[in-house]
Amino acid sequence: MDLGECLKVHDLALRADYEIASKKQDFFFELDAMDHLQSFISDCDRRTDIAKKRLADTQEEISAEVAAKAERVHELNEEIGKLLAKAEQLGAEGNVEESQTVMDEVEKTRIQKREAEEIYRNSMPASSFQQQKLRVCEVCSAYLGLHDNDRRLADHFGGKLHLGFIEIREKLDVLKRLVAEKKERRNQDRLKRREERDREERDKLKKRSRSRERRKRQSRSSSRDRKRKTRSRSRETHHRPKSHSGSRSRSRSHHRSRDRSRDRSSKAKSSRDKERSSKDRVSRDHSRDRERKHKRNNESTNGKPESRSSEELEAGEI
Repeated sequence: MDLGECLKVHDLALRADYEIASKKQDFFFELDAMDHLQSFISDCDRRTDIAKKRLADTQEEISAEVAAKAERVHELNEEIGKLLAKAEQLGAEGNVEESQTVMDEVEKTRIQKREAEEIYRNSMPASSFQQQKLRVCEVCSAYLGLHDNDRRLADHFGGKLHLGFIEIREKLDVLKRLVAEKKERRNQDRLKRREERDREERDKLKKRSRSRERRKRQSRSSSRDRKRKTRSRSRETHHRPKSHSGSRSRSRSHHRSRDRSRDRSSKAKSSRDKERSSKDRVSRDHSRDRERKHKRNNESTNGKPESRSSEELEAGEI
């Protein structure tokens, strides 16, 4: 087919590198190749359907029995053409013996074809039998004649167009199987990942629940221990004598508090004594002054002189 020059790079080294790398990782270029080849096959099948409809409109209608006989002749023609193409290929490769065996098969098929044509001729009138009965090739959508000779059939079935579509269809089937397998593996991997994630989440939830339960148990046990300790302490304080070490520490603290209170009381007493002594001195001085005044008044009333020595006055002031 005249498709023009391919724009891609055809390099065997790159292909080998890709085949090696695809073993380690799936790049899914097979999916692109499958879509590309599927476009050729879809186009060919579309042309085949159109050609069949055209032949059905132009050719005379025949009965189902006659159509089956004509189909048998077409099948034998196709088989002869394939065998001839195979024999030519083997001869070109140098396999003479195999090519000869294929040619023997061609002769047998020709005999079968003559018998089928005779049956088909007897089932139809001579006028309609002479008309060219065409058929559409299911592989490459080309027209085939019921009365084509062997050379024409060999050229068709050994041609590049027919062989190319055979190779495309075979490759497309291989790619479909390969892509289906890879998709299945990918789906399985996804399911495994999901299961692993779910398993990890479940394990995390279990660990969290276990840690919470442990914390609750620890808190309960600690609260119980505290209650037990408080109960035991209360019982010890009510029913059991105090321990020697505890009494010593308590007595020491009690003695210290007593000493502190004594020091405070002694300080307070000393301050009080000082105040009292100062008050007593002041009262004594006042009483002495009063006595002196009283004596002076008595002396003045009695007529005695108020003469005193300086020493007495100083002693009185003191």
